[in-house]
Amino acid sequence: MSTSEADLTGFVPIPDDQLFKHAERVKDKVVVITGAASGIGRESAIRFASFGAKIVIGDLDLSGAESTVSVIKASRGEAVALKCNVTSFNDQVSLFDLAIETYGSVDIVVPNAGIGEPESFFKVIFDKAGKPQKPNFPTIQVNLIGALYTVHLAQHYLLINKEPDPHPLKSIVLMGSMSSWSAFPPAPIYSSGKHAILGLMRSLEPVLALKGIRIACITPFFADTAIIPILVKGFLAGCPLTPVPRIAGAIIYAASHPDPATTGTGYLLPDDGPVFQVPKERFQAGVYKLLDERANSLLKGVNGIAYIARFSKDITKIMAKPLFTAVIAMTLWAYRNNLKKLIKV
Repeated sequence: MSTSEADLTGFVPIPDDQLFKHAERVKDKVVVITGAASGIGRESAIRFASFGAKIVIGDLDLSGAESTVSVIKASRGEAVALKCNVTSFNDQVSLFDLAIETYGSVDIVVPNAGIGEPESFFKVIFDKAGKPQKPNFPTIQVNLIGALYTVHLAQHYLLINKEPDPHPLKSIVLMGSMSSWSAFPPAPIYSSGKHAILGLMRSLEPVLALKGIRIACITPFFADTAIIPILVKGFLAGCPLTPVPRIAGAIIYAASHPDPATTGTGYLLPDDGPVFQVPKERFQAGVYKLLDERANSLLKGVNGIAYIARFSKDITKIMAKPLFTAVIAMTLWAYRNNLKKLIKV
């Protein structure tokens, strides 16, 4: 892509040889990553370790996770693994505790564990009485609830034993998908979860920034991993899949970038081409732009005055009853005290 094309889109292409530009910053940092027994997680764990990071893996497939640990240790790296079902909050607490007990801190968190869509949203199952049965959505439990558990814990554990550092590295890298941006009709449950992951990143960014924690979201096209069912691979035949090493590179780039302004950034991997950095300012298009302009206009000019008027009216309405109740209560309390004094006299 030419520079002029990049300027037109506002997206910044990142060549493969630039993905590890800041990777030296992860040396001696502790990376907690889920789902690293295979695929993207395994590749990312090995890549992080190759730059000197200490790896803590949580995966339901313990033998696969231990295999990843063996590869890292064979290259003189440091890593541990724990059997972890990401849908279990207690399992995830144990994973983070293992990181603190083993290495003393947590610096980078990658909620990578994910599954496809084994259940069909479009198939209604009936019981013996002919009534629809409650559906089971394991995709949401793993891809969304599991990730929420990881991030919820990360905001706490990233700050444990945090040492003074003029250039701190505390990062959360979420795993979205092209389905975070675009509809994927064959898998509506998967798509809704990945839409939510992107929304989670955007919602958390301003809050985590105040704590010195950066956050990003990687959104690749389909990669050749076990998460893709054979039928989907057949459907995608002829389409260029996203290389797994490039996705791992994007994760490390997002985690290690030293510029605080890049927090809240999306990283787009739409095919087998380069990674594109999507600055948060470039989210302001279409409906996003409309909502942003409406929200900002509330505090400006004439709209700002109208907002203050509405705010005052609403606060008065909301607080009128509690305020009235408080006044009555205080009056009764004062009357009671005065009555007690009169009785004593």
